[in-house]
Amino acid sequence: MRVEKDSLGQREIPSTVYYGIQTDRAIHNYPVSGLRAHPRLVDSAIFIKKAAASANEKAGDLPAASAKAIRQACDEILSGQFRDQFPVDVFQAGAGTAFNMNANEVLANRANEILGGKKGEYTPIHPNDHVNMGQSTNDTFPTAMRLCGLLLLKENLYPALEKLENAFFERGKKFDRILKSARTHLQDAVPIRLGQEFKAYGEAVKKCRLSLQQAEKSLAELGIGGSAAGTGLNTAPGYRESMIRELEKLAGLKLAPAPDMREAMQSQRPIAEVSAGLRNLSLEITRIVNDLRLLSSGPTTGFAEITLPASAPGSSIMPGKVNPSILEMVNMAAFHVIGSDTAIAMAVQAGQLELNVMMPLMAFELNFSITVLSNALNILCDKCVSGIEADEARCRHYAESSMGLATALNAYIGYAKAAEVAKEALASGKTIVQLIREKKILSDGQIQKIMDPVKMTEPGIPGKS
Repeated sequence: MRVEKDSLGQREIPSTVYYGIQTDRAIHNYPVSGLRAHPRLVDSAIFIKKAAASANEKAGDLPAASAKAIRQACDEILSGQFRDQFPVDVFQAGAGTAFNMNANEVLANRANEILGGKKGEYTPIHPNDHVNMGQSTNDTFPTAMRLCGLLLLKENLYPALEKLENAFFERGKKFDRILKSARTHLQDAVPIRLGQEFKAYGEAVKKCRLSLQQAEKSLAELGIGGSAAGTGLNTAPGYRESMIRELEKLAGLKLAPAPDMREAMQSQRPIAEVSAGLRNLSLEITRIVNDLRLLSSGPTTGFAEITLPASAPGSSIMPGKVNPSILEMVNMAAFHVIGSDTAIAMAVQAGQLELNVMMPLMAFELNFSITVLSNALNILCDKCVSGIEADEARCRHYAESSMGLATALNAYIGYAKAAEVAKEALASGKTIVQLIREKKILSDGQIQKIMDPVKMTEPGIPGKS
């Protein structure tokens, strides 16, 4: 053990760890969930510390040897080392001070070790005075939170969404000539092509992605350099601009300084904006996978218009049963994201005056939501959508027997008489075409032109255009 002290007193710290007394206090103060910071949030914090070392060295405030040692320690963490040295629970002190000090302590101890010093002595490099130079948790945590969100969207969610879009469009192309009945209110409607349904799913996913890409622009405005309360106190001239340039290089992102550093501290609206995009995506995904569950229901007592790839036996008691397991998993993931958005909304509105202290919750929920959705959508694409097959005969049967075919008669005999035909067809068990042929409502030639269900799937008046 080694002994460290802070403004509250002394504590014994295990001699093997790289974190220090403030992190140790957090470990004991917040044994809440057992959940730790997302790896990409750790990366984002380390990007900030590395950028700050360079910015402060350029300003002449940090000795070159110290800056070099801090950067080397940062690079080691970014390469995957010392990841077990970030043990602070995601539910922690407000604003993320414990997380920020965890990073400061680990880097200070490792940098001093690089320079030949010992852990816990903090010489020549101190966690607050050198690693945290020109910074405050007030500006580093929201910056790390935004960088992490941008990276997870770019690296994980957008590729998953694009892959899912393409899978739906590909199925739409494959199923384009398969005729079926549309359903509104879960009742018979006019004919539609199965491919049209699937292309619409692809378009819905695409629009959600575009909406998120618009929302993420506000994440790229950073309040770094605002220091405490957005004042910029204790930052060197040019520090803020240097930080933005360094972070762009380190994270591979297009970034900009926030127009008003106070606003960037007070308001976490950008997090709410992206979270709302994730919620809306989850609503659309839930709707789509529920459609797929309906379309594949059966196989003998449901719609059974499509067949899903079998992923696992569906029952512990009913032999041969196969359930839409992938779709059910996606539903649960989407429901969780919708709940996370509510938590984020409550946290975003809970800011007071110059700071919102609920940022650790926002970071956890946003990062978890992006991760869960990315993984779930990749699985949905690879293990379900890409392998969906259609039962063309069953689809056509529904199209030809649908009461919705009577809609094509509106332009010829009027809505009221067409409704009578539909009602009689349903009561007699005959198809619309059988009945209008028997009653000689239309000639055979007219039936061929007007009652062609394929022509009903495109704009126009059947038989006239």
